[in-house]
Amino acid sequence: MIPIEYLRQFRVSGYALFDFAAAFLGMFLLSPLLSKLFFIIKIKIPKINWLFLTLPISIITHLAVGNRTTMTKDFLDPQGHYLLKIIICILLVLGLRGIKIKKSAQ
Repeated sequence: MIPIEYLRQFRVSGYALFDFAAAFLGMFLLSPLLSKLFFIIKIKIPKINWLFLTLPISIITHLAVGNRTTMTKDFLDPQGHYLLKIIICILLVLGLRGIKIKKSAQ
């Protein structure tokens, strides 16, 4: 068995724990760089907000590239998975809450 397949076999409600850990760890490591890049265009995004936005961004990204993961399918399912939809909406609100747009001084 390939090591990545072994790591992805551990699941909770059909979602691989390894995928969650990799996504949040990746966003944690990239958040300082992303905050600096957005600060250049006068948008202040705290580093913690990137962690809240991890799952909403992943769903949008998977939709954009046409990769239908289990979470993407469940989020778009109109017949159920309401807990997932509520969690994603709460994470989106928490992620967008601390964002500020700096006005240029003229």
